[in-house]
Amino acid sequence: MKVVQRVPVMHLNRAEQIMIGTVDAEQGRTVDFLKRIVDQNSGTMNLAGVAAVRDLVGPEFKQLGFTTEWIDMKEAGRAGHLVARHVGSKRGKRLLLIAHLDTVFEPDSPFQRWQQDGDRAHGPGAGDDKGGIAVIVAALRAMQAAGTLKTANITVFLTGDEEDAGNPLTVSRRDLIAEGKKADVALDFEGLAVDDGPDGKPADFGSLARRSAGSWTVTVTGRSAHSAGVGAGNYGAIYELARIIDAFRRELPDDRLTYNVGLVGGGQTAQLDAGRIRIDATGKTNIIAATAVARGDMRALSEEQIERTRAKMRAIVGQSLTGTKAEISFDEDSYPPMPPTDGNRALLGALNAVNRDMGLPEMGELDPSKRGAGDISFVARDVDGLVGLGPASDGSHTAAEVVDLPSIPKQAKRAALLMSRLAKEPRAKSR
Repeated sequence: MKVVQRVPVMHLNRAEQIMIGTVDAEQGRTVDFLKRIVDQNSGTMNLAGVAAVRDLVGPEFKQLGFTTEWIDMKEAGRAGHLVARHVGSKRGKRLLLIAHLDTVFEPDSPFQRWQQDGDRAHGPGAGDDKGGIAVIVAALRAMQAAGTLKTANITVFLTGDEEDAGNPLTVSRRDLIAEGKKADVALDFEGLAVDDGPDGKPADFGSLARRSAGSWTVTVTGRSAHSAGVGAGNYGAIYELARIIDAFRRELPDDRLTYNVGLVGGGQTAQLDAGRIRIDATGKTNIIAATAVARGDMRALSEEQIERTRAKMRAIVGQSLTGTKAEISFDEDSYPPMPPTDGNRALLGALNAVNRDMGLPEMGELDPSKRGAGDISFVARDVDGLVGLGPASDGSHTAAEVVDLPSIPKQAKRAALLMSRLAKEPRAKSR
């Protein structure tokens, strides 16, 4: 019989015990805070509502000794970002905590209010991502009570447009990227990843990678003529677009890569609207189509994979059928990938050390294809990061959104211990 050697559980030090006790003692306060910010609508385009959540959240950080700054984003068509900074020891690692103030539920949505049912609570943003903000505040309060916040260098960056980023991204993510260049560690407080474990039962997973999100457009032109002439000498724009899309389906598959066609139109005319979400097309069955357009997205795990896939797409588009011409373009505003790295895995190792010391199961790596694009990806080139430090939730982006309330203190304890330990580590000389 194979003997499995288990890692002995360490005893938590006095400060860590205080953090655990503080989170438990303040759970009611944390839930009340979460309810208040959930009940304030902050749909991305409700700029006043996003600012109102800022006004509810900002004082929580000020009470903990943070200075706060509001970065206005009118030039990107959005409300802005709340940044809270705490200066501690000059030697300790600089931590960047990321979450967001906005939700997908605008003021005209019928889903507006908090409703608690035992250990579960429904509400817009209860999990995504106001629950993440509640975890941050609870963890920082615990650190203050234990005395570990005093020497910690922490910047909290709460974007106001994560659900619908302002354009251009060079403006709306400019300040987040700048903070990432200053940091040693980035921790993202969107929802905890819960998936089936090795035994088939739900288990917590660590998330150390996110895929990119970018859009593409294929535009095809052909020779308009009577349909009786369709064939070897003139296939028309729609046949050519169909060839391209089917070739994408057959030739693009790659590890963790997904590609989607979300909008198609063609005929005698086919015109995209300004927002590129509608196509106005006209045509007749007896006329060979003169134009066709398709738009879709692509999600990849690394910059190299993005470039490799784009090269394949360009090659496919370049093999036009007789009588047609096709072009492909890629949107400049896209979310970059957060690839899995040794540094990210080291952070998961540090979190698993916390899990062991708390008597919790260790967390495996979540499959990156089960995570969407996120704000942490904008700093991934410059700093090691970890995703999923927010609470467990379900039904995000729907009126069935629900947060698991017991997961809030569990995540706050994990975060408080992890941040306290990381903040004591010396900064790398290269940074």
